Amino acid sequence: MLNSSLLQMGAALRAKTISSAELTQLYIDRIAKLNPALNAYITLNPEISLAQARAADVLLSAGKAQPLTGIPMAQKDIFCARGWRTTCGSKMLENFIAPYDAHVIEQFNKAGAVNLGKTNMDEFAMGSSNETSHFGTVKNPWDTARVPGGSSGGTAAAVAARLCAAATGTDTGGSIRQPAALCGISGLKPTYGVVSRYGMIAFASSLDQAGPMARSAEDLALMMNVMAGFDERDSTSLQRDKEDYARDLNKPLNGLRIGLPKEFFAEGMGSDVSQAIESAIAEYKKLGATLVDISLPNSKLSVPVYYVLAPAEASSNLSRFDGVRYGYRAPEYTDLADMYEKSRAQGFGAEVKRRIMIGTYVLSHGYYDAYYLQAQKIRRLIAQDFTEAYKQCDVIMGPTAPSTAFKFGEKGDDPVQMYLSDIYTIAVNLAGLPGMSIPCGFGATVDGNPGMPVGLQIIGNYFGEARMLNVAHQYQLATDWHSRAPQGLQ
Repeated sequence: MLNSSLLQMGAALRAKTISSAELTQLYIDRIAKLNPALNAYITLNPEISLAQARAADVLLSAGKAQPLTGIPMAQKDIFCARGWRTTCGSKMLENFIAPYDAHVIEQFNKAGAVNLGKTNMDEFAMGSSNETSHFGTVKNPWDTARVPGGSSGGTAAAVAARLCAAATGTDTGGSIRQPAALCGISGLKPTYGVVSRYGMIAFASSLDQAGPMARSAEDLALMMNVMAGFDERDSTSLQRDKEDYARDLNKPLNGLRIGLPKEFFAEGMGSDVSQAIESAIAEYKKLGATLVDISLPNSKLSVPVYYVLAPAEASSNLSRFDGVRYGYRAPEYTDLADMYEKSRAQGFGAEVKRRIMIGTYVLSHGYYDAYYLQAQKIRRLIAQDFTEAYKQCDVIMGPTAPSTAFKFGEKGDDPVQMYLSDIYTIAVNLAGLPGMSIPCGFGATVDGNPGMPVGLQIIGNYFGEARMLNVAHQYQLATDWHSRAPQGLQ
């Protein structure tokens, strides 16, 4: 049952082959067995989870079930959930109990889904490896000596290890797609504004976007049907007609134009990643797609632009964590200013402090025009590159990450190398476009150990999620990479 798709689980629940309470207990038992080694979850509350499952069983018995009713899912610990500890992976919020639900949590509650717990993440979503969490590193289920990616590493590891049926993530510069690639699952970052950010603890407000993470494109479509929608409490939420993201899943790909940016296939990509990507593209040709060479000339500037804009917004957003109203407060201080300084110094980790300092610097007098304003201008040029590219193609494809999962500590002493882990994903956030990653193979065997998963990135035009999901689903009907599971986790 734990290897079933969301559709299959829903059918089993409605047929009463298994109850939601029984299915939830299966996951709770598996989490108890495997989570100590993987550290994918920060907070669990079996009593709440089972109570939600029993409520779902009542709906199922009454014939009032929706597609996700009774299905056990996990939530990234960046979403406020009433009565649940919500930490954002930080000491600053280690004991914070959310008094309200984020919009995404509300939507899943309305759908009757079961919340299994809150997944581990890089502190305040700042990281590409899940090594910055105050609650310890998350291990990649395929090889526990390697990172799961970040910041949604706990979610990716939980889905890959079958510790939940599916889960939520957030993506500011690749934090859904990169861990999805490194853990061999599917993940979707929607168009900016399609999913409400209300109740999602902010990192960089103009870049942050919530999205689904699951084993297949079909599962992602079902989750998007729940997550997407207008929310008046979020000023960036887009007021659009509700759509069915699964509507195009079974359309053939004849005539699909796939854009291949020359910048994505230049130096820096591992040869094993390149081989897997080329094989996936060859499969798409068999499915009826045609290939178009395109250029995104300003994409090489994405990383420096991102690391001006994101820290600038973070320095502003994180100023609210000062030890006054909620969150960590230093136990000893002399006056108010001393309390601010000590609470923030002790409550934030090194990576968060680094980005706050960078952001404060680029926003300071004398540097705003030279850095922040210039970065905003280049951001517009990056978006224009995509607009021009979509005149020639329907979707853009390339690698999600330049390498497979790396070992813990391998990039910890070199922030620049760590930042380059997101080199293929950041431009999508800067432009506000939808992007996704799906499994497309495995990397080279190392020291006799099996190769690690490789992710294929699919980038769509604005509001092109249904088309992207169709493109991904047709590939997954023709291949079985998405159904592979880590060994040794029985």
